[in-house]
Amino acid sequence: MTDLATTPAKGPQPGTFAYQLREFWHYFRENNGAVTGLGFILLITVLAFGADFIAPHAPHEQYRDHLLQPPVWQAGGSWDFLLGTDAVGRDVLSRIIHGSRYSLFIGLVVVTLSLSTGITLGLVAGYVQGPLETFIMRVMDIILAFPSLLLALVLVALLGPGLMNAMIAIAFVLLPHFVRLTRASVISEKERDYVTASKVAGAGHIRLMFVTILPNCMGPLIVQGTLSFSTAILDAAALGFLGMGAQPPTPEWGTMLAEAREFILRAWWVVSFPGLAILLTVLSINLMGDGLRDALDPKLKRS
Repeated sequence: MTDLATTPAKGPQPGTFAYQLREFWHYFRENNGAVTGLGFILLITVLAFGADFIAPHAPHEQYRDHLLQPPVWQAGGSWDFLLGTDAVGRDVLSRIIHGSRYSLFIGLVVVTLSLSTGITLGLVAGYVQGPLETFIMRVMDIILAFPSLLLALVLVALLGPGLMNAMIAIAFVLLPHFVRLTRASVISEKERDYVTASKVAGAGHIRLMFVTILPNCMGPLIVQGTLSFSTAILDAAALGFLGMGAQPPTPEWGTMLAEAREFILRAWWVVSFPGLAILLTVLSINLMGDGLRDALDPKLKRS
């Protein structure tokens, strides 16, 4: 007869990565909006990576016989151009699909720059404290005192218009959020027993900051990074709309809106579809961020 006490439990064991992953997914999927947002982001990712094969036309190819052709369901539309064409005969659907690459690229670069720099500065400020902390935080306060889009515009004007300079400016504007969040988390964690035990064991300051303390601060930082991803896409689109971001004929969604401004009244599709792509992408990322917060914050978990 089998001894029940010695029978291994089915499924991942508590404390293992597989168990933590299953627990995370359990809480994440309870938020229907977060699951929907995740599904849409996965769709955008697939479109971005497979744009060369999925898009029906090249993003810069011009069809001079089909200028400002309406979508397929309107009179004069064609199945060759499902969402219509723009003022120079380029397929709107193909440009939106290729534009998803730029949006994901912008979000990844901006969040990587802001997150890595903000974590480093926040760790130093929260761990060292003293005059250095005061200096770092006052600089962050000065950055926060300016409207984010206005400050990004000024930085792009100094660096020069272009997608890369726009991403650097947006990363700089988002930096204070990561610094302040990291500093607050480090201050609350550094006096815990496990940190004291690591000090007694002889761990150095660098190990204490990056190996002992930082992993326990990553939950809120991951959520903030997800929300900043959507902010980066919005700010890049705004800069592109103002002519300070990606430059024509780049199929970036904000630049597409800027090129279509004069056709708003007589060709609604050249403005509406890029704007709808921005709306749905940002909304999906924000919904997914809410789900990440629910799944990563132990205070919000139900027993």
